[in-house]
Amino acid sequence: MDRYPPIADHGLVGDLQTAALVSDQGVVNWFCSPRFDSPSIFASLLDHDRGGYFLLAPEHAEVTCKQLYYPDTGVLVTRFLSPDGVGEVIDWMNANTGTAPTDRHTVMRMARAVRGTVRFTLECRPRFDYGRATHELDLRPEGARFTAPGITGYLRSSMPLEMDGDDVRGAITLRNGESATASFTACAAGGPPPPPMSVEEAEQELWAAVDFWQGWLHTSRYRGRWAEMVNRSAITLKLLTYAPTGAPVAAATMGLPEQVGGERNWDYRYSWVRDGALSVRALLDLGFVEEATAFTHWLGDRLRDRAEIPGERLQIMYRVDGDPYLTEETLDHLEGYRGSRPVRAGNAAADQLQLDIYGEAMYALAESMEVGIQTGYHGWKGLAKLMDWLCDNWDRPDEGVWETRGGRKDFTYSRVMCWVAFDRALRLAADLSRPADTARWTKARDTILDQVMDKGWSAKEKALVQHYGGDVLDASLLLIPRVRFLSPKGPGWLDTLDAMERKLVSDSLVYRYDPAASPDGLRGSEGTFSLCTYLYVDALARAGRLRNARYTFEKMHTYANHVGLFAEEIGPSGEQLGNFPQAFTHMSLIMAASTLDEALEERRRH
Repeated sequence: MDRYPPIADHGLVGDLQTAALVSDQGVVNWFCSPRFDSPSIFASLLDHDRGGYFLLAPEHAEVTCKQLYYPDTGVLVTRFLSPDGVGEVIDWMNANTGTAPTDRHTVMRMARAVRGTVRFTLECRPRFDYGRATHELDLRPEGARFTAPGITGYLRSSMPLEMDGDDVRGAITLRNGESATASFTACAAGGPPPPPMSVEEAEQELWAAVDFWQGWLHTSRYRGRWAEMVNRSAITLKLLTYAPTGAPVAAATMGLPEQVGGERNWDYRYSWVRDGALSVRALLDLGFVEEATAFTHWLGDRLRDRAEIPGERLQIMYRVDGDPYLTEETLDHLEGYRGSRPVRAGNAAADQLQLDIYGEAMYALAESMEVGIQTGYHGWKGLAKLMDWLCDNWDRPDEGVWETRGGRKDFTYSRVMCWVAFDRALRLAADLSRPADTARWTKARDTILDQVMDKGWSAKEKALVQHYGGDVLDASLLLIPRVRFLSPKGPGWLDTLDAMERKLVSDSLVYRYDPAASPDGLRGSEGTFSLCTYLYVDALARAGRLRNARYTFEKMHTYANHVGLFAEEIGPSGEQLGNFPQAFTHMSLIMAASTLDEALEERRRH
């Protein structure tokens, strides 16, 4: 067992309320309960000694590990090849599709001997509350109970178990065709234990999970060239969505570094307005109307929460239940992934001013209208008030889309998205025949366009740049043609695209910006940003540069991990960096695939 396996050496399983990461060595080294943003139970990714883990793997020293998903599912299979035989560990969580949050969540594990004889070892070492809480162990013939303040964990297994201090270990030898089960259930303190489960019953649960995922994916309408990539991304987005509210989290993890050993270590287990709003288009492209509808309702609730309260009408992120309080704390007792410190829980960026979110919110609402997701009269009056408020508040410096901590500036992307807010609101008012101060909104929209083209343009770079008065390129502006701020084939945009290729693109991979040229208040560097690479593909396809777009898209897929997942960034040696897996990356993959498919089909027809 590696102390800190590569970030990419993991698969994701989940039950639509929380999730777990399983390494290709058979180790559950990330799991929180009862929600994505709850304190961890297994977190050895952030501290091998203090974080806790759940291992189920062959004990043979000479073993080769391979990991895959059962086709079109969120069921993970880890295969172990040794001189004595071939074994498998199957991991899954049963989907919790209801609208009511639950406090009971189970990671299911099944060990099998596929060929020969395989001796499996089990180690269950939970460390509750990010490793800060102690627990008591009660081991009985039916399994183990771990009791900590406010939470109880139950280990059930068909293999014999023994105490190892306050933890549990076990072992079993399986011969060809034999199986054993193990499961870990987290629930509220004092909750009843799970009922006993035989191997046969566990297999029934397994096939029910397979049927759920394959049935859900069957409703996708994607029939393009990259079905395997798109389907895996769709399943990943579903796994990262909190079913009771429809809010997606940015990633399943916290604290995984953008630079190993550095300080760019954030908590991504929350729902960003930006990410969720842009995902609406990706979900609709695939035909997942129910998921798109759920998020737009969640977004509408957030807009109503502050409709009558002075100040900002939205904040950039929330907890999955809509709670706006995300107090950031530093977990100094944790070593961090390969020494990457500090480890942060919570996210202080929630208090930042990022004006672009109003544009993304209106973009989502406008896109959802195509499938009949409409706001009622009173809902529209609230949106109209928001636009009236934005007329007085769009022209301000802010922290920008990348949540830099280097002070507020007049970020070009923020102004572009404010333009989107007014543009989409005007379209909705016309399409729905709703009352609106259209003259005022039109003036604001047109003023923003003139201002961006005047102050956001760099004569030196012959491009739109990150912020007014600067010359730094920023990949967030790759969204400009998608939101129709500029024509995708117009000279101003093509010049900007060429400048980005010169300054931000490295062997088809795209950096967000250059921190050295535009200090962001943090030490260290970062890798290329996978979201931006897919936005680059989207922009290239819209510009008609299809050969380059397809090459970049296909090449980017070679950086996916062994089961088709992406973290936030790609490092200088091709390694995956940052929190994992990142929903924004998989959302932008779907968007790029849809745009590129459409462009290639259009060229074929003509």
